[in-house]
Amino acid sequence: MKQDTHKHAFFTCRGDFLEPTSASVVAEYPLQLIVNGREIATLIGSPHDLRFLVAGFLRLQGFVSSLQDFEMFSVCEEFGTANVKIKGELPERLKPVLTSGCGTGITFTLPTVNTAVPSPPAHLPPRPPQQIFSLMNQLTQKADQYRSHGGIHSAAIGRNGRLMLYAEDLGRHNTFDRIAGEALFKGIDMAGAELVTSGRVSTEMVAKAALMGISVIASRTSPTDMAIKLCLQAGICLIGYVRGGSFTVYSHPEAIEEFSEHDKIEGVTGFILAGGASSRMGRNKALLEVDGTPIITRAYRTLARLFHEVVIVTNSPLEYDFLPCRKVPDIYPGYGAIAGLHSALAHSSSAHSFITACDLPFLDPAIIRHLCDIRTEGCDAVVPLSEGGQEPLHAVYSSACKDIIENAIRNGERKILDILGRMNIREVTYDELQRFGDQAASFLNVNTPEEYEVIRTVK
Repeated sequence: MKQDTHKHAFFTCRGDFLEPTSASVVAEYPLQLIVNGREIATLIGSPHDLRFLVAGFLRLQGFVSSLQDFEMFSVCEEFGTANVKIKGELPERLKPVLTSGCGTGITFTLPTVNTAVPSPPAHLPPRPPQQIFSLMNQLTQKADQYRSHGGIHSAAIGRNGRLMLYAEDLGRHNTFDRIAGEALFKGIDMAGAELVTSGRVSTEMVAKAALMGISVIASRTSPTDMAIKLCLQAGICLIGYVRGGSFTVYSHPEAIEEFSEHDKIEGVTGFILAGGASSRMGRNKALLEVDGTPIITRAYRTLARLFHEVVIVTNSPLEYDFLPCRKVPDIYPGYGAIAGLHSALAHSSSAHSFITACDLPFLDPAIIRHLCDIRTEGCDAVVPLSEGGQEPLHAVYSSACKDIIENAIRNGERKILDILGRMNIREVTYDELQRFGDQAASFLNVNTPEEYEVIRTVK
């Protein structure tokens, strides 16, 4: 027997950053109904007691009145099909009547997202959480203003925290239909906009939003499991339970900006390279904990306070699902750190990128900010110097470096330090950095179990 809920890993926005959490999600199950060899509908509902759903639907449609009217009754949960044979004949033409309730319940085409559906515009800036709260508050105020009785759903679209179009209706799906129609009449492009709704988000709502290029869907209540999958596929950030100063992010958390109250560095994307084999450590060093927090989480939170976007370069994205950011793979796997550096520059949405390794637990934001502040037009990279020499995995690179690194990879080169000589580099000396932070701690990395034991007692 299928269960009504499934456990997923999501993110809760509470405070100044997204925290990994788990939550129950209502299951949405499509059941193809075949009667007397004819596919007459797809029923959308909960996955339990499907035989009752099928029998009750056919009874209320007037096709059967007793169990004796069934000659065959088969429900296959694995394939999502109900195959039924009844004594009576079906009408030659079936005329669907869509109900006015919270959902249509029945559809003659199952909504899916495919290559014909436009994705939200690429590289949209992340939204601060306050923008989502603002739109939901405006939706509530509009509903209170227009509604004189209960039982009505409402929805709205907006940009940058400003509500643009509002609609209400008995059916939650009808609210977005009304908005799409009004946008058509008024010539309003909804691509990249945010949709806020009072009702549960199902696949039908997601499919309609995807058709319009909506980038964020936020609801005061919960989504279904199929809605989450559809949003993941469509590139839509799905948010639920927007209430009381918090919300849950179910898909594409990178669309929500963390630490938005801080003064972030413009024109620079933060990257963490997490593709090493950790052969000397014997286990993934990025996941080792310092003061109870994984090293890569410490690095991520430092960068998230500095940059509008933080990206992890990894060929194992599932290992870092607990971090709410974009993950990108190596374009040239098997080349080590140089491949990670190249992938970062290839996937960067800005002219400059700060790139660091995943094994530096004590990154100093003051030093990083200084490196970003002194980037110049004629400089390919800003590389600091530690007591051990150049630190290429704690440096700022311009997009112009991508082609230099790619040519080196194609020539079989693997050492980043050898390639730095072909770039116009601004070196930052030890004395210069001493004015901004603890250089020694900022460049301290972890490669062996012995080094790990040492850093656990450093701070």
